[in-house]
Amino acid sequence: MSHETESAETIDRAHFPPVEPIAAGLKGRCPRCGEGALFSGLLSVKPRCGVCGLDYSFADAGDGPAVFVILIIGFVVVGLALWMEVSYGPPLWLHFILWMPLTLVLCLTALRLIKGVLITLQYRNKAAEGRLDR
Repeated sequence: MSHETESAETIDRAHFPPVEPIAAGLKGRCPRCGEGALFSGLLSVKPRCGVCGLDYSFADAGDGPAVFVILIIGFVVVGLALWMEVSYGPPLWLHFILWMPLTLVLCLTALRLIKGVLITLQYRNKAAEGRLDR
């Protein structure tokens, strides 16, 4: 561990109490202090925390949140649509009216929540891009 990383960790532990990453991520809060906002819009990550000054340039959730949303929300919506089709046999237009808005709302909500959690877990576990040792 480098001296620079060691001193940054010491400052974090001395000035900021431990933050529960799942709770902070679901609330869209800073992974270090748990107070400042993580997002500036619906899904845009701020450049830094307004409370503790943590630079959010490390935050790169990539495609992870989208994959989780597709798997989770897709499973729920397709399961409900299949159940409704088998149980009641509604017309196709009713399926569109029910499932399209539900899918949109659930996906946008889940995307923000999952992105926040992945970023706070990334900070907590000091995750970084893989590098080859030479």
